[in-house]
Amino acid sequence: MEDKDIDRIIEMAWEDRTPFEAIKIQFGFSESEVISLMRKELKRSSFNLWRKRVNSGVSQKHAQKRNPEISRFKCTLQKTISLNKISKR
Repeated sequence: MEDKDIDRIIEMAWEDRTPFEAIKIQFGFSESEVISLMRKELKRSSFNLWRKRVNSGVSQKHAQKRNPEISRFKCTLQKTISLNKISKR
């Protein structure tokens, strides 16, 4: 996997409103694979902060826990994702 793909997965994982399902659709990484990648790529303290945030309830990383009014996983300024490896900005 290319560095730019890894960077994008990490960026998406840090975003509160991007669910793990969106990462799965774009990159084929399951939640457990994202967690493993984050553990490998981040410093220990950064990984701990991320896990704490994901599990705190503030983050909406799981589609089942999201507010039903949120039906998208991309910014309104982001161009359409056409299953490209990287979203266009």
